Amino acid sequence: VQLQASGGGLVQAGGSLRLSCAASGRMFSSYVMAWFRQAPGKEREFVAAIAWSGGATSYANSVKGRFTIAKDNAKNTVYLQMNSLKPEDTAVYYCAGRRGGGLMQSPSEYDYWGQGTQVTVSS
Repeated sequence: VQLQASGGGLVQAGGSLRLSCAASGRMFSSYVMAWFRQAPGKEREFVAAIAWSGGATSYANSVKGRFTIAKDNAKNTVYLQMNSLKPEDTAVYYCAGRRGGGLMQSPSEYDYWGQGTQVTVSS
């Protein structure tokens, strides 16, 4: 499975962006898709995850209520709708895929990674 992320950009605080992650290859029902982010000088951190089958979701506390992860199975695409953006949301955002089940939050649990897309939120 190959993942292609897009949709990053520069936005003012309080604004919105939607990231997309297109997956090529067969997506099995057990797959979990997630978004992580990494700010300069910081470790990669979990943002949100969604089960490919059923659509169960999990969010980091820092984005809960502001970000929404969603999927379109027909398009093999996962989205991250980001609202009420804050300067501290500035980071490179990565999409990731995991073959096994479980909405895991550790990067080491994920098997596939897309290239990052930069999100910059100005104050």
